[in-house]
Amino acid sequence: MSAHQRTLQFPSVIENITLVERLIDDVFAEYRVKEDFYGELLIAMTEAVNNAIVHGNKLDSAKQVSVTFTIDGQDMVFRVDDEGPGFDYTNLPDPTAPENIEKPHGRGVFLMRNLADQCSFEDDGRICILRFAVLEQKIVA
Repeated sequence: MSAHQRTLQFPSVIENITLVERLIDDVFAEYRVKEDFYGELLIAMTEAVNNAIVHGNKLDSAKQVSVTFTIDGQDMVFRVDDEGPGFDYTNLPDPTAPENIEKPHGRGVFLMRNLADQCSFEDDGRICILRFAVLEQKIVA
């Protein structure tokens, strides 16, 4: 495994989101990313992992979530895998539509798509890849 890659694997328990928060803290410190970008990345990753635990693996602690972090050029890339049945990520209701504005769910993918520089899905939605451009202005001088 390269020095620029880390993988976490953990049971589908909500409390394990703290492991991902710790990974993000470590990555921000190691790569000296400006604090301004912390919130965007943290929210997008929290949503991705929460979706994997709750919607993908249905809170089944026998099922694992895997989070892999890599550096790709100037980008930080996070991959979140779950063992669930997948979902139709091409046909999600718009959470900003008037009929959905009051609904308590349905904002996760919307937030991920708006906070990450690129959000994609593979393997019928069991894999979520979030890409964050770490351009020079995002690095502490």
